[in-house]
Amino acid sequence: MKNRKLRMGMVGGGSDAFIGAIHRRAAFMDNQIELVCGCFSVDPEISKSSGLSYFLPEDRIYSTYQEMFEHEMTLPEGERMDFVTIVTPNRWHFEPAMMALERGFHVVVDKPMTFSLEEAKQLQKKVEETGLILALTHVYSAYPAVKEAKARIARGDLGMLRRVYVEYLQGWLSDRIELQGGNNAGWRTDPKRSGKAGCIGDIGTHAWHLSEYITGLKVQEVCADLNAFVPGRPIDDDGAAFLRYENGVVGTLTASQIAAGEENNIRIRIYGDKGGLEWQQQEPNTLYAKWSNKPTEVIRMGNNGFIGDTAKMNTRTPGGHPEGFIEAFANIYRNFAHTVMSVKKGETPCEECLDFPTVYDGVRGMQFIETMVEAGYNENVKWQKWVD
Repeated sequence: MKNRKLRMGMVGGGSDAFIGAIHRRAAFMDNQIELVCGCFSVDPEISKSSGLSYFLPEDRIYSTYQEMFEHEMTLPEGERMDFVTIVTPNRWHFEPAMMALERGFHVVVDKPMTFSLEEAKQLQKKVEETGLILALTHVYSAYPAVKEAKARIARGDLGMLRRVYVEYLQGWLSDRIELQGGNNAGWRTDPKRSGKAGCIGDIGTHAWHLSEYITGLKVQEVCADLNAFVPGRPIDDDGAAFLRYENGVVGTLTASQIAAGEENNIRIRIYGDKGGLEWQQQEPNTLYAKWSNKPTEVIRMGNNGFIGDTAKMNTRTPGGHPEGFIEAFANIYRNFAHTVMSVKKGETPCEECLDFPTVYDGVRGMQFIETMVEAGYNENVKWQKWVD
């Protein structure tokens, strides 16, 4: 493979969408990726106008993703896209992802990975058959401070882990704004487009994934309670759970989109027999280490004398310059891009490059949703084994 940028196609992410712009900014940040084509909307006119505003040639702006994949396959290898990013509502993740894999394209997809657990398992099987790479954008795992927390726990700083507290609180769905239109609430509160979980699928999966990523432990059992507080809403807008992890570790998870006044307040605290760690997205560059026999440590990212190699690799600016949401997204894209480039060259990717969520995280995410819904609405058997 000659020295060049990776070529990205996009499904969804038109000018009328929110998350597509985040993906593009993140993908371009490290100068590893360029956008070459896309089907940006189910509305052909919006797709076309969006593609033109992204400075794409008209013959690389498509009306359907099926048309995009078929036409891209006819282009010379030196011109066609290398991978596709899928930024559609959950209902339309599986089909373009599967079609891309079947045609030899790598995939980046928003979470939750699919509409159902069965679809997730099919994607896993296809990834294993093809050897292609699928990255899942669990963005909160890509903050430098989160990676530092993971490294410190892995080396035993906290001793034997005991307890996890993780929460993700939003307030934007405190009223039934989905009836007003013109916002992202419509599909997120519609089971036909979002799947069987609302809040739990949208942000609860982020909280769960963050806890497993940092601790390195898997949840084995769930006891949950789900609620739809806003009258008339057909899907959960709030939920909480007790979690049982491997090695006897226990945890609590809270996710709510009706916590009035909250923005995107994701926070995690992890305690072992020697100490604890705390991180909150609203202060992303700071990690707190707490001890029973000495003062709390304030660990700041960018201070390279005190953080590990993985956190350093995922930090772009000197200490005191905050790095946030788009930079964390960019870490996933950069690590994905390095991995794809290594594979194309027949080389083994570095360990740090492989540090991004994959299809296996996607399957576990759908298992989390299935288990939470089963536990959340079952009044007879509250503790549910992890759905396999």
